[in-house]
Amino acid sequence: MNKTEIAEVLKEIGVLLELKGQNPFKVRAYQSGSRALENLEEDLGQVLAEERLDKVSGIGKALAEKIETLYQTGELPFYQELKDSIPPGLIEMLEIPGLGPKKVKALHGKLGIETIDELTEACQNNQISALEGFGAKSQEKILSGIKNREAYAKRHLWWEAFIIAESILEHLRGLSGVERAEYAGSLRRGLETVGDIDFIVASSTPSPIMDWFTGMDEAVEVTAHGETKSSVRLAGGLQADIRVVPVDRFPFALHHFTGSKDHNVRMRQRAISGGYSLSEWGLVREEGGGRKRFPPGGHGVKAAPGSPEDIRDEAGLFSFLGLHYIPPELREGLDEIEAAEKDGIPRLVEAGDIRGVFHNHTTASDGRHTLEEMVRAAQDRGWEYLGIADHSKSSFQANGLTEARLEKQVARIRELNLSEAFSVHVFSGVECDILPDGRLDFDDEVLATLDYVVASVHSSFTQGEKEMTRRLIRAIEHPSVTMLGHLTGRLLLAREGYAVNPAKIIDAAAANGVILEINAHPRRLDMDWRHWKRAAAKGVLASVNPDAHDVKGFEYVRAGVTVARKGWLTRASVFNTRSLEQVREYLEGRKRGIRIV
Repeated sequence: MNKTEIAEVLKEIGVLLELKGQNPFKVRAYQSGSRALENLEEDLGQVLAEERLDKVSGIGKALAEKIETLYQTGELPFYQELKDSIPPGLIEMLEIPGLGPKKVKALHGKLGIETIDELTEACQNNQISALEGFGAKSQEKILSGIKNREAYAKRHLWWEAFIIAESILEHLRGLSGVERAEYAGSLRRGLETVGDIDFIVASSTPSPIMDWFTGMDEAVEVTAHGETKSSVRLAGGLQADIRVVPVDRFPFALHHFTGSKDHNVRMRQRAISGGYSLSEWGLVREEGGGRKRFPPGGHGVKAAPGSPEDIRDEAGLFSFLGLHYIPPELREGLDEIEAAEKDGIPRLVEAGDIRGVFHNHTTASDGRHTLEEMVRAAQDRGWEYLGIADHSKSSFQANGLTEARLEKQVARIRELNLSEAFSVHVFSGVECDILPDGRLDFDDEVLATLDYVVASVHSSFTQGEKEMTRRLIRAIEHPSVTMLGHLTGRLLLAREGYAVNPAKIIDAAAANGVILEINAHPRRLDMDWRHWKRAAAKGVLASVNPDAHDVKGFEYVRAGVTVARKGWLTRASVFNTRSLEQVREYLEGRKRGIRIV
């Protein structure tokens, strides 16, 4: 098993143990181990070989042994025995909103319910409403949840949630009585998929805001309507929650409901070390606590507010705790707090820094707009350059270009640039298939006619990790390859990526001066943000590319920049923040075998 698959097994073990009513500490151990493994930047195989896994925070010796067994064999008797001991219907019930492991365990223990059909029948016979801890409303919600579980149980792409949240946020900010409003949670942190959207609003008159939120057109179901908290279901099953707080509590609530659990725990620990308790309600001086003020951890931390009551925003909160401001995307409980102590939070790349993109398709292959239409749209966005990289011939399903058709396109791009009809300079490229043995889809003579080459895998996804890694490295070592497209080939919420060793790919890219793509298409967001800090440290450049198949696809750049920010990338680490002249110099130098940093 690879790292991602093992992390999922650990997560499921935690759920299964909770279903069986096991010790909460044991449950949390597996949950923590799963998160630690997901965030492990090093190659898991290497860490295991060096017997260092049990030194990783969140992974003890016993857990490390289980992870090694899964990695080596793909099986774990303990996990299989645990699964076999629980009726499969109980696990399916967890997909019903509002039914967690404890409630499912109660339903099974008190009524003997083992399937969703039995649960439905029990609700229809009013057996659930009679149970202690449930009631008529719970029964009604369970029935509704059963009806909609297929739509409600799934996660949602960051981009889809972002578009919805931006629209709702705009309306919230326009409401009378709203002083401040933001969305929070995993959406604000920029995780690739989200389970729901959290809105935090500052107001002294929450009632009309609750009424608007629960009555907005986007809401298809109201699941809770309170004085200061409400929840609704949106089309497609996405849940949206809102909390209204007094304006002086807003910074604390926004920080709390943005941060991951691990980030918040570490922030609370820092507050405690200075004699304060930190929660969504504020920062409170503990009686008999330690020092009143936190010394700044590095140069440039803005002057801290005099007291917790003077904190007006998140920057003030971080400053009070002696930290540089930590952007939301970095609040994952990794090493952001240590960095914020030591001037280590860089100025992250922003969407406005992008000056052009390279992975784009036209009607010549499987795009929906012509070359001219794509160039005009790039010009309208104020970009300096646009790269066209239609598919190569082996991607027949995408109408890939033959040598003759590619030659014709290159000639047309040259004519377009000479005509000066657009202010945007167009670079001629291709998304060249990496064949199963690592060879490229076109001969060297053809590739030499292009300004750049994006090499990507579009076939033979079932190759093993070693074979796929060798395949990609062979392509990276080809002198004509400028950048590697969508590293794992994943399609979020639809298809897992193929097996590959990201650490070895990063090393190969660094050694050969090949750019790695952040494919900004909402279903890809590939290379994953978890690998970028290591890549940047090795000098690997990123290129944020929308993989646009129409002019609207250019908007995806925002999603790609979010991935870059989560990966701690600065403008200097992103190739397409460079000017047209710098890009020209880089590409021309590479064709001559000159490596330009």
